[in-house]
Amino acid sequence: MTKPLSLNGMHHVAIIASDYHRSKSFYTEVLGLKVSAEHFREERQSWKLDLQLPDGTQVELFSFPNPPSRVSRPEACGLRHLAFKVADIDACVAALVSHQVNCEPVRVDPYTGARFTFFADPDHLPIELYEII
Repeated sequence: MTKPLSLNGMHHVAIIASDYHRSKSFYTEVLGLKVSAEHFREERQSWKLDLQLPDGTQVELFSFPNPPSRVSRPEACGLRHLAFKVADIDACVAALVSHQVNCEPVRVDPYTGARFTFFADPDHLPIELYEII
């Protein structure tokens, strides 16, 4: 039997936006991610924005000319959603609502007892908040 990989954590998640500036605003002003780098790649007519979370994990936000829409409903095979750890889900939901972002009702994970909710980014990518106390 071969030895499995030794992974050390998540480095980044990459997202392609249909409207770069709208998504940049959402991820920085609504979700509060910090910009660590931003580049326009002339040869691809594409933006690449590196966003940083406090634990060092990154979200890369890309733009490409005319990307196809992502299927979110019904749930399709492949990456299902993006989840962020939070300490106070009620405060996060209130902040999202203040930005006119609709959230699903907070639920309890039947296996862990943790509270969680879902909302969507400007391109309808499902995003989960998962409360870790």
